[in-house]
Amino acid sequence: MLERLRDLFADIPKTLDGSEPFARLRGRLVRPLPGKVRTAFGGTDESGRSISGVLIAAESGTPVKAVARGRVAFADWLKGYGMLMILDHGDGYMSLYGYNESLRKDVGDWVSAGEVIASSGASGGQKSAALYFELRLNGKPINPKPWLR
Repeated sequence: MLERLRDLFADIPKTLDGSEPFARLRGRLVRPLPGKVRTAFGGTDESGRSISGVLIAAESGTPVKAVARGRVAFADWLKGYGMLMILDHGDGYMSLYGYNESLRKDVGDWVSAGEVIASSGASGGQKSAALYFELRLNGKPINPKPWLR
C-alpha cells in the first residue's frame, strides 16, 4: 500500500509555481475565456434549467483556460454539463468548465493559471456555444463574479 501511495504522489512537485492559496486569489483569477456573461450566477440556461455558475458567450472552439493552478479531478461527459472539466485547487475549492466541444487535459494532470484546458462548444444540450463556468467551495457553488479579474 505504501508503494502505491508513493507512486500516486510521485508527480506532485516539491514546490509549486503559482501555489498561492486559492482563497487569496479572490478578484485576481484569470478569466476562462473572453466574452460577455450571457447568464449570471443563479440564472437559467437556454433549456430553462437553473444554474449555479455563469454562462459566458463564446464561439465554438474558443480556447478555455484554467482560472488558477490546479489538478484535473474530472474530464468527461456529464449529463446536463456536456463535456465537463473540473479542476481541484485545494482547500475545498474547485472550478468547473462545461458545455465544451473538446477537453485537452486528462484526470490527474496539473495545469497552470491561463493554460488551455478545453475548447468551448454547445455540448450538454445547448442551442448555442458558450462556456458554463462555476466555482465551488466544499461542494457548494459560489458566485464567480467577485473572484474574476
